[in-house]
Amino acid sequence: MVDRLNLPGPIEFSGETFRLAWTSNPSGRLFKQEYVPTGQVLERYESMLMLDLTFDGTTPRQKAAALVASLEARKPSDPVVNYEVLTGDNGEVILDFLLSARQPDGDFIIEWNAYRYSALGDGVQMVGISRRAYGDEAAEDFLRNRLRALRQRDVQALAGLAVRATLPAK
Repeated sequence: MVDRLNLPGPIEFSGETFRLAWTSNPSGRLFKQEYVPTGQVLERYESMLMLDLTFDGTTPRQKAAALVASLEARKPSDPVVNYEVLTGDNGEVILDFLLSARQPDGDFIIEWNAYRYSALGDGVQMVGISRRAYGDEAAEDFLRNRLRALRQRDVQALAGLAVRATLPAK
């Protein structure tokens, strides 16, 4: 696995250890890395830590606003969609959001995410945490019990997470 953003790993977050599971650099303007705890796989994860670095001329606020627009557009087809935008004095933005989907086999997925957008040089770094539950019963338990317990804790942990991507020297 190629660590494209020079991050030391594994990454500790909210009492879990996340290991690099996937990287992508589809263009010189976008870098993506995804991390999951040992024993989880990207195709059916329960917890994922993500890091994106983009160089497309946008600001952290613009990145968050674009995602909010897509969440608003999703509302007619996803009654679970909900979000909160938190802005910091330092120009950072945290977008805390919930969404759902049905898999082709009918299995229900509930997904909660928190993304922290910050300026990094002439780019924008996004560090995010994603939590999922699969199936109707697990999704209901996630919404009624687990989300309450982890949402505030994870948003606070995300706000304080000291992770800065750097690109490899050319």
